[in-house]
Amino acid sequence: MAATTVKKESPRLRKLYSEKIRGELKQELGVSSIMQVPVLKKIVLNVGAGFAVANPKSLDKVVAEIAAITGQAPVKTRAKEAISNFKLREGLAIGVSVTLRGDRMYEFLDRLTNVALPRVRDFNGLSPKSFDARGNYSLGIKEQIIFPEISFDDVEQIHGMDVTLVIQSEGPEHSAKLLEKFGFPLKKK
Repeated sequence: MAATTVKKESPRLRKLYSEKIRGELKQELGVSSIMQVPVLKKIVLNVGAGFAVANPKSLDKVVAEIAAITGQAPVKTRAKEAISNFKLREGLAIGVSVTLRGDRMYEFLDRLTNVALPRVRDFNGLSPKSFDARGNYSLGIKEQIIFPEISFDDVEQIHGMDVTLVIQSEGPEHSAKLLEKFGFPLKKK
């Protein structure tokens, strides 16, 4: 008996990148090879949950929320050294981190730009100054409840997260053009 294979639909932004954005950027940036065009490599989400020192069970809730947001199980991050003023012991789980690549990365970026960021109160775009020297972009999100996967009634503690978009490019200007093509809401300088 032959097994039926179901072809999974490629994410919208991945398709858009390969069919349209990559060619447009090659023209705009004036690069000679398609391999010189900026490409999104991965998205890293990090949550520092210092409140988990007092209540270690609360970290399990954070893990569940990040798994719901990203569709991937996060890894607990542990303290590297003990700090007595914060009642922190070495090896104590104090945060979670997840790295998204491939289809999950494009699906998360689509939800972030089109659903989550517009739900932020008084949102008027992201700072164009948040690029590092290599062209990676980092942003902070103050509340996890901007994501539709999180029910406000189920939230025990409001926490933020750091989101880093790792982009292979020649610099911040090229990365900014890529993010603008993806519909990323950067403020005009």
